[in-house]
Amino acid sequence: MKDNIVLIGMPGVGKSTLGVVLAKELGYEFVDADLLIQKRENKLLKEIITDKGVEAFLQIENEVNSSIETSKTIIATGGSVIYGKEAMEHLKEIGTIVYLKLDYETLDSRLGSLKGRGVVLKEGQDLRAIYEERVPLYERYADIIVDEAGLGLEETLVSVKLSLK
Repeated sequence: MKDNIVLIGMPGVGKSTLGVVLAKELGYEFVDADLLIQKRENKLLKEIITDKGVEAFLQIENEVNSSIETSKTIIATGGSVIYGKEAMEHLKEIGTIVYLKLDYETLDSRLGSLKGRGVVLKEGQDLRAIYEERVPLYERYADIIVDEAGLGLEETLVSVKLSLK
């Protein structure tokens, strides 16, 4: 049953914030996949990445997202969910994938330091590198792309709702 809405996109695009508001407006449940990961591992994302490494974190993220079973739910995923093939196939089966797209410059000014956010960075990667690596993957998996350039939360919300009709 494809009655969920799955939000994907870079860290800082507002997946969790928008997801909560969208869930309220549509009368849906809300699930934050990052919180499911933290609950399962009993650690913060940044602690999991530090303690177990990037590859192990991505494996855990893939397993957690692959096991989400829900309906009429807004699912906010972590920015690195698109590295998990099984997770993305599963999420596409159970929901409509909405890519919240934001240009690099706006993202860069919003994010500040990535270290404290639990963002998956491979050795030597910076924001520009992960942005360029991930954008084609977000676009490949997306059913709907909502460009947030110049939009506030309300306008983004309206845009997402219109796209879902």
